[in-house]
Amino acid sequence: MSAEAAPNSTIVVTGLSNQEFLQRYAKAGCIGLCNGATLVDKAICRAQRHLNTDEQWGEWSHAFLFEGQRVDGHHWVVESDVQVHRKHIQFGVQENRISKYFDERLFTSLAVLDFTLSEAQVTALLREAIDLAANRAKYSFRELVGTLLALRHTELRKRPNLLAREKSLYCSAFVQWVFRKAGLDLAPGVDFKNTTPEHIARTSLPHVRYVLQRSGAPRL
Repeated sequence: MSAEAAPNSTIVVTGLSNQEFLQRYAKAGCIGLCNGATLVDKAICRAQRHLNTDEQWGEWSHAFLFEGQRVDGHHWVVESDVQVHRKHIQFGVQENRISKYFDERLFTSLAVLDFTLSEAQVTALLREAIDLAANRAKYSFRELVGTLLALRHTELRKRPNLLAREKSLYCSAFVQWVFRKAGLDLAPGVDFKNTTPEHIARTSLPHVRYVLQRSGAPRL
């Protein structure tokens, strides 16, 4: 844990671009959280209102794992996502350069969760994450529907996702899975395939959360 930050504290950062923020705070083994202005982002945040007694929308729509800098000089992330490129679709667990998240129009909110993990823990996380990418674990829209049912019915959250599929993981389920494989539980009492970005943002595991604060935006 950093010397200036107590465990489970939030440090709000201002005056930085997405690129500057990520280059300063992201490192291997940290978790990234983001939100955006698309209809998909809004739908995910709205669905997470069931986690709050006042039904306030969730703050985060996507979660991913920072892999660290590679031989190409770029910092990379591992994530389960859907991306459409020219003549190519990435659908599932994949590796991407961190520069994907530099676009401030697409990614309007960013956070980094730093658990100050040991080298062995980071290695265990990345080994599992990269293995899932190499074996082409799919992104599961069907499991998202199962998670929505669990959000609406509290008693379902600890049970296996009703619409679970083999070799399929959406974003926050992927992050929860690799952390549990490393012996760390981000959301105790919640099945890994019912885990949302909000569950991860609210984890009780000791960490420091760095949040990029936009000028004029409400303070988180």
